Amino acid sequence: MTAYAALLRGVNVGGNRSVPAAVLRAIGTDAGFEAPATLLNSGNLVLGAGRPGTPAAACSTADDAARLVRDELGSRLGLEVDVVVVTHADLDAVVAANPFPQESATEPSKVLVTFYLDPPDPERLAAIDLTGFPERMVWAGGVGIAHYPGGAGTSKLTPAFLRRAVGSDGTARNWNTVLKLRELLADRESIGQPID
Repeated sequence: MTAYAALLRGVNVGGNRSVPAAVLRAIGTDAGFEAPATLLNSGNLVLGAGRPGTPAAACSTADDAARLVRDELGSRLGLEVDVVVVTHADLDAVVAANPFPQESATEPSKVLVTFYLDPPDPERLAAIDLTGFPERMVWAGGVGIAHYPGGAGTSKLTPAFLRRAVGSDGTARNWNTVLKLRELLADRESIGQPID
């Protein structure tokens, strides 16, 4: 069975575009996903397998799951929210490709992984010039992994900068969150039943 993590972009930041965790879990439950759970209050919804005969059971790809969650957010909250859905295998690949193992171990909140709505164009990625930036960023399979030595809050390597450079919106999670999401997905895939 495949479990999914739905990552919402631009919600619960500065009091704008509020998406309560209870609503996210209800979306998962009502759609028929096993063991829906939220992580933190930053738009992370973990979904187990779809129960037979439910809308969740019809989700055969990550895009299907993203569409279902996005449509439900629109229906319930009147919000248009970008949703990127990843699997345990996707997060395994991110962990394997991590170019900052030391930084991830010692300052995981300063290593951010950005997942994109659309696969970034390799030519655009090759053209990104971070000369003069203290941050380092590496691309792996269309995912950006960056180390922010001074933290992301005051950095000039902002989501707006990356949107212009990449040509696509993304949503970032710090290293601790990536590892916790990976753990939750592994749990759901290994036992295939509610575990909360």
